Amino acid sequence: MSLNQIINMLTRMVTRRALNWGINKSIDRVAKSGGKPAKVSAKQARDMRTAVKRARQAARLTRRIGR
Repeated sequence: MSLNQIINMLTRMVTRRALNWGINKSIDRVAKSGGKPAKVSAKQARDMRTAVKRARQAARLTRRIGR
């Protein structure tokens, strides 16, 4: 393994960690500034649960296809 490859690998690792840290911080800030969650009706909650279920199924399917 050459020195250039090692430097590139370390740079990618540091960049990835910094990017993830920044994304997590910004998401936390937005979530905190949002205030109290809005009250939703039972039908809306049921619809959201089904949408989340479909999104998870789609994610599983795409991971399976990507193998």
